[in-house]
Amino acid sequence: MTMLNRSLAYLKQNGIRYSHSVHPPAYTAREVASADRMPAHNLVKTVVYRGDNGYGLLLVPADYVVNFGEVLRLLGLTEIRLASELELQALFPDCELGAMPPFGNLFDIPVLVDEHIAAAEFIAFNAGTHRDVIHMSGSDFHRLVNPLVASFAVPEPAKAAF
Repeated sequence: MTMLNRSLAYLKQNGIRYSHSVHPPAYTAREVASADRMPAHNLVKTVVYRGDNGYGLLLVPADYVVNFGEVLRLLGLTEIRLASELELQALFPDCELGAMPPFGNLFDIPVLVDEHIAAAEFIAFNAGTHRDVIHMSGSDFHRLVNPLVASFAVPEPAKAAF
């Protein structure tokens, strides 16, 4: 079963209302938001880390970046780094690289959600491919995943124009 099918089945089994959209392939969170015709702030970017306690998911708006120093402090870790591509392939074998959904509970991986996502009425996120996006209510997501919520993301710096 593909991750898209697994995610949709999980939502259906739990009686969650959602919508599923398909767009041309997009590989960064900002590109996905643009392809799906939504503000970048409304799309959830899933970041996978490796710390001294194992792996975890960090969820931030697509136009934000993770402050890893703050995550280190919040979780009481002594070390933290981004998961490598090889680790991502091993952890999420049914997903296209970089398109993991934020359902850490499906993988026994803890989820930390930035407060900007936690406050959202609706969220959208990749569903295992670079073409599929799931849209659902923020409250349903919290009920299903039961993530920790904290402030650890900062707005992405503007890129210099050359």
